[in-house]
Amino acid sequence: MAGRLLLLRACTTTLQLRSNVVVRPLQRAMATAKGIPTDDEQATGLERRALQALKVGKDPYSMLKPKEYAGTKEDPHIVPSIGTKRLVGCICEEDNTAIVWFWVHEGNSQRCPSCGSHYQLVHHELPH
Repeated sequence: MAGRLLLLRACTTTLQLRSNVVVRPLQRAMATAKGIPTDDEQATGLERRALQALKVGKDPYSMLKPKEYAGTKEDPHIVPSIGTKRLVGCICEEDNTAIVWFWVHEGNSQRCPSCGSHYQLVHHELPH
């Protein structure tokens, strides 16, 4: 492709030198418009919705790092769910190799049976 463009450019300069005919130089397609479009301008579908939501400050697909919670009864870990219950795995200690699995139901916060951290289920709407 680049070879063809170089050949066309060489041909146009040769034509300009041989005759007095004014030939317009080749231009890139984006050079005549505003320039190269940004991600916001060329995004479509779900990607466009996600970019618009991120501009407003929302995290529609949980792409960002979750907020840190203390895990106490007053400040429980938030568990987003589209249903009324969700299975949660708790790694009670930092160097623990076993995961404690338990169900969190909608309503009040529930405690991990092993370490006592509190988890609360929050209803989460999908953006599409």
